[in-house]
Amino acid sequence: MASSRDRQRKLARAKLDRQLARRAARARRRRQIQAGVGAAVVLLLIVAGTAWALGAFDDDGKQNTAAEEICLWTPQDATANTNLKDVGTPATTGLPTDGVRAMTITTNQGAPITVELDLATAPCGGASMAHLASRSFYDNTKCHEITAEGALRCGDPSGTGLGGPTYSFYNENVPTAPSASPSASPAPDQPPAYPKGTVAMIANPPGANGSQFLIFFKDYQTTDPKFPIIGRVTGGIDVVEKIGALETVDNGSGAKVKPKTDVVIQSLTVGEPVAQATAAPTPTSSATGAPSASPSAG
Repeated sequence: MASSRDRQRKLARAKLDRQLARRAARARRRRQIQAGVGAAVVLLLIVAGTAWALGAFDDDGKQNTAAEEICLWTPQDATANTNLKDVGTPATTGLPTDGVRAMTITTNQGAPITVELDLATAPCGGASMAHLASRSFYDNTKCHEITAEGALRCGDPSGTGLGGPTYSFYNENVPTAPSASPSASPAPDQPPAYPKGTVAMIANPPGANGSQFLIFFKDYQTTDPKFPIIGRVTGGIDVVEKIGALETVDNGSGAKVKPKTDVVIQSLTVGEPVAQATAAPTPTSSATGAPSASPSAG
């Protein structure tokens, strides 16, 4: 018979084998769990990456639509201002935001005036001009002011300064106010805020732009720029200068700004967007600041 010591050794060995077996089983379970967790993490990353690529983490549809809206057209009440003309509103999305559009203004004062509308700095101004031109809004209307700032003011079918479409849009490209000297005048070596040939919107109140625009026939410097620039003259500046030299008479409100000779826009057209602008014309004259033009609906 086996001795008592042999039996104890066998029991101890059996106990050790059981302990080792349990440890091995726990190790296998631990590895299985870790493998499962790892696979789940990988699967989660794959799913998340696919969802991200498909835009699942983008803003909701409404926010995306708003982000794509380039211009906001604010309705104006034609019953409160009968000088307004309803010709619909331009699109709010899908508008060009780079390149230029060619605008041609044919008047009764000589050769056509050509303008380059800058879509990069004033996409809404360009879109509005194109929309209104497509509705013949400007055809057979008068440029009703030669302003004290040295600009021809056009774009109001009513000729009152209160006319425009039944929408407005905010300023886009107002020049930065120049550094002023102690006398509150811009330094003489600073370029003008509005060089000759500049085309800008005009509205009252500022920021409620509609159809009215200015064509500067001389440089205009000011410490308080408020006209958003939409483009520049590329041809026919001599015609603009000729109109600017016309005699003016009282416009009925005490301001001697109305051309004595009618300046009629026979047609205004806007072409399709093109990729690049041409070089800007070199200013050849200068002027100092002057009081604002009479009120406008924009």
